[in-house]
Amino acid sequence: MAKTILVSGYGPGISSAVAEKFGAEGFAVALAARNADRLSAGVKALQAKGIRAAAFPTDLSDPNAAGALVGKAREAMGPLTALAWTAYDTGAGDLLTADAAAIHRVLDIATTTLLAAVRAALPDLKSQPDAALLVVNGGFGYAEPSVDATAVQYDSMGLALANAAKNKLVGMLAQKLKGDRVYVGQAMVLGTVKGTAWDNGSATLEPSAIAAKLWEMYQSRRELTVKIG
Repeated sequence: MAKTILVSGYGPGISSAVAEKFGAEGFAVALAARNADRLSAGVKALQAKGIRAAAFPTDLSDPNAAGALVGKAREAMGPLTALAWTAYDTGAGDLLTADAAAIHRVLDIATTTLLAAVRAALPDLKSQPDAALLVVNGGFGYAEPSVDATAVQYDSMGLALANAAKNKLVGMLAQKLKGDRVYVGQAMVLGTVKGTAWDNGSATLEPSAIAAKLWEMYQSRRELTVKIG
């Protein structure tokens, strides 16, 4: 049976590497993000490697858009076997001064829209024995004084709050979906990834290595969270 993965939050770095890795392993790849030009370039790059791919421009801060996204991807590419959630937002850096809309946005991308996408895809996922939800998260989500101090120092309080909420959501979804044989796995990235907006020239983590680890997790279907970096 043909398999399709929906990569939400597509851009340079991890998401691009995940799309290439799963595509090379035989998956059709649906790409979702706001930037239509970036999506189009991503599709062309994948197709040049013989990978079936399609773009679905979507504002992933809008939970109501998640159902439409899943429906469009399903209609164009068939039932979804896997969801890869790499989307995040860096707004609301100072939670004491950020407006409510900015706080809602970072939290919606990390939790509400992710959950809406899972709910929309659930009929597909439940029908396939090798279905999976694969989530990329960041170390700012850990509740430790040193981590909290770093998040404040780098004006990343909103991202840290969103990562913590996403971490909790992933754990609960893993418990909820294990009876349906839907694997849930999370890569917790603890360093800077090459080729991303965070890379100032000193990044040490290769996107391809993270994608390879996610593929390994997908195949083994054992670990909930793997720390990388």
